Amino acid sequence: MNQSKKIIIAVDGYSSTGKSTLAKHLAKEIGYLYVDTGAMYRAVTYYAMTHGLIDESHFDVEGLIADLDKIELSFKFNSTLGYFETLLNNENVETYIRSIEVSNMVSKVARIPQVREKLVEQQQKLSRDKGIVMDGRDIGTVVFPNAELKLFMTASPEKRAKRRFKEMRDNGVQIDYGSVLENVTSRDHLDTTRADSPLKKAKDAIEIDNSNMNVDQTFAVAIKLVREKLAD
Repeated sequence: MNQSKKIIIAVDGYSSTGKSTLAKHLAKEIGYLYVDTGAMYRAVTYYAMTHGLIDESHFDVEGLIADLDKIELSFKFNSTLGYFETLLNNENVETYIRSIEVSNMVSKVARIPQVREKLVEQQQKLSRDKGIVMDGRDIGTVVFPNAELKLFMTASPEKRAKRRFKEMRDNGVQIDYGSVLENVTSRDHLDTTRADSPLKKAKDAIEIDNSNMNVDQTFAVAIKLVREKLAD
């Protein structure tokens, strides 16, 4: 593997396909910066929720747009856990942004063009020196259309819901599987049909369907592709 060569690795795909886990492992393995773009949208959503701008019955879109300049996002490496955590205005919000409440609202926030514009600008700034692994839902099509390696993660809705359900239960969240499955399918619809930057596979992306793969098997497939690209 050519250690001097640096590339941009874009990991796109559906929710709960293990994009973040894979991207973290890839970045750690090859010594790259990892950025979780989904966490950025979740952090903006959390800001909107905690400032009374969005809930199940209303969404003050204009209020959120007006507040965008007040939202500062950054990432801090947690050496104990071995990955980057999300900071919202210098507050660690990693735990809060993974809640089902945020999950239920994030697609609505991500559909706002001004939100996407602000975050895409931040994401592109982070990649100036390459050597970065970034995951999300439009990384290979909108944020980094010229990324040297694009991976597109997919799996059946049922498999993804089971993974999300287990993750939430393991974290002490009491929720039923049906609610998680409904959330997964609802987000799929919102993500693929939104007018601004809908979720879709880039023409030059390599699809990885990990419906029947575990984390290690998925990583083995992806790191092989990374090493082949770095060896070019």
